[in-house]
Amino acid sequence: MLPQGECLRHPPAAMGKKYVVRLTADDRRALKDVCTKGVAPALTLRHAQILLKADQSEGAPAWPDARICEAFEVERDTVERLRKQYVEAGRAAALVRKRPPPRQRKLDGEAEAHLIATACSAPPAGHTRWTLRLLAGKLVELEQVDTVSHETVRQILKKTR
Repeated sequence: MLPQGECLRHPPAAMGKKYVVRLTADDRRALKDVCTKGVAPALTLRHAQILLKADQSEGAPAWPDARICEAFEVERDTVERLRKQYVEAGRAAALVRKRPPPRQRKLDGEAEAHLIATACSAPPAGHTRWTLRLLAGKLVELEQVDTVSHETVRQILKKTR
């Protein structure tokens, strides 16, 4: 059991909360539905439970952060970040995990064709075969791309075999 006001590794906050969760009736109902009905990912379920306990509305539990940390075995930063997400972006943003934006492909179809043609050609003088780093260097030398990793070359060759 942690002393009052302490949460795992973080000392108690010196000042009041910057982001105060005040759930609307609709939000409270929706969060309770997430917790009690159907199947939801564990992260979504835990976030819904934390928001319900952090609710500062009239008649709500209004647990302190330290108690939430202890009950759900999360860090104070997690609770603070979740409160901030709810206040700034709403219920949906607080419940789902952010996905990183998709990366743009380094090599387009034409550059991939050059890579495969180069890999099938005779290796450079002094080498018995093409290495991934030699192929990456050759693509840069042929000005197909500005830079390319040998790992990118490996993945493209792997999928074309």
